[in-house]
Amino acid sequence: MKRRILFVFLLFVLGISLFSCGSDQTRPLDVDAIRTEAVATYASSLTETPDAAPPASPTPTAKPTSTPVIETVTLEPSPTTNPCFNLMYLKDVTIPDGTEMKSGEVFTKTWQVQNIGGCAWRAGFTFRHVGGDPMSGQPVTLTEAIPTGAIRELAVQLVVPGGVYGIIQSAWRMADQNGYFFGDTLTVEIVVRDPNAPTATGTP
Repeated sequence: MKRRILFVFLLFVLGISLFSCGSDQTRPLDVDAIRTEAVATYASSLTETPDAAPPASPTPTAKPTSTPVIETVTLEPSPTTNPCFNLMYLKDVTIPDGTEMKSGEVFTKTWQVQNIGGCAWRAGFTFRHVGGDPMSGQPVTLTEAIPTGAIRELAVQLVVPGGVYGIIQSAWRMADQNGYFFGDTLTVEIVVRDPNAPTATGTP
């Protein structure tokens, strides 16, 4: 719109200049005619259809970014509260396997073991029956900590069951304060003879 007004104004000035520079310098200028023509030109410019504005360039849309789904996997709890607890059997101190005993006999079975784990066994850990004949044995509770690498003896008092003959076995393991077992299984194996069994006699 400002350009059209400027154009009409320049046209008006140009007209005045042309008339003033004509061959007849004494002829009075028809200012009213020039003004009328300028106004008509301006009025006609108002009826012109304005140039269509160029279409706005489309704003690029950001591509959606996909967030990777990380699946969390849940692990099952370990059978022990602390995997660094471990026990290794070294040897039988008393009652080697195959020892013959009588029904009702009381004896103490002793094993030599070593703490081969990375953690000390704590006071309150228990050594308990896990299989076979319990032979009236009771759990043994540690009264002091056993440091890693230490060698100790574990002993339990047992009783030979009555009325049972042949090979009798009993299995024992160490457990932490939560009752989870760890390390080697320690066993005792005895042989009980039936006193009423006939004695084999030699052939004459």
